[in-house]
Amino acid sequence: MLAWPAAATPPGVRALYAYVGCYTTELRHGRGAGIHVYRVHPETGELTHVQLLDGLVNPSFLIANPAANFVYSVHGDQHYATAFSVDPATGRLSVINQADTGGANGVHQALSNHGRFLVVANYGSGTVAVLPVREDGRLEDQIQLVPLEGTPGPNRVEQAASHPHHIVFDPTGHFVLVPDKGLDRVFVFRFDPATGHLTPASSLETRSAAGPRHLAFHPKLPIVWIVNELNSSITTCAWDDQTGTLKPLQILPTLPPEFTGNSTAAEIAVSAYAHFVYASNRGHDSIAAFRIHPGTGLLAPAGWTPARGKVPRSIGFEPGGRFLYSTNEQGDTVTAFRMAPETGRLAPVGPPIPNLSAVTITFKNF
Repeated sequence: MLAWPAAATPPGVRALYAYVGCYTTELRHGRGAGIHVYRVHPETGELTHVQLLDGLVNPSFLIANPAANFVYSVHGDQHYATAFSVDPATGRLSVINQADTGGANGVHQALSNHGRFLVVANYGSGTVAVLPVREDGRLEDQIQLVPLEGTPGPNRVEQAASHPHHIVFDPTGHFVLVPDKGLDRVFVFRFDPATGHLTPASSLETRSAAGPRHLAFHPKLPIVWIVNELNSSITTCAWDDQTGTLKPLQILPTLPPEFTGNSTAAEIAVSAYAHFVYASNRGHDSIAAFRIHPGTGLLAPAGWTPARGKVPRSIGFEPGGRFLYSTNEQGDTVTAFRMAPETGRLAPVGPPIPNLSAVTITFKNF
């Protein structure tokens, strides 16, 4: 029988903070003001506001370095990334510096396993950039810019060109995977941890007009799940960490069969025990749950939970894995849910937290 560990937080953890980025510009219909910092209650999952760091333009995706007191942001419609220092006593952020990504509209980034390089997806210009990270957390301008090439998908609006949307390191740290929504393809690059250099390894062609957006690895099995934005589906793939190749095994819709309206999938998250996968639906405004087969990694639908806000763009678990959070872009809220470890069902935690144009959430503990 599954059960949560007795401790609410891992041993040695004193405090947990959540960082929420917002759209801020008229072009993005933004109503937000920058990055909000919240303290996370370890027992209830409730959020207490700590800081608003304003004056930032569209901090559209945030990541935290788990081994150092730094957070990094890319910025919608901009050409730079920002490094922040974190005060471990309060969780508050301070800007360190900004560096050029060499492209337009950075939408996602990932740190290499040792934290020496930041890899960025430039959605607007169809490139992947590598930025060095100094020991003091400062970013340097990009040292490699890789264009993604291929035939655009059939959607004339969303697939007019290459649109990389996610950067994920495989568990070995030797490969970088990049879903490209515009080209209906997932690119795989070998990564040199000494130089940060990317070299092509393989690519996977998805269904036409699928629009692969984000992906996630199974923590133990050689399995990757890809959430496809445009056709609202999840593709399960086998992963070969020797050759850096993906092999499709299954595809399932993220929407319930009775829903006939318009919706697009956004984010994918895996529960701490790797028993459930979750995906957010923008339009249906729900969080879809799928049970993971323990031997094969294949998925089976396990239900849908209202996101309690319009257009749930980002979802994610805090490090303890008990609570899932949704940033509801057009609902101007962040919602918290407690996950039942045996059934995967999500139960709301308190009322939605007001947060204008919330689009991303990440966590850091101390």
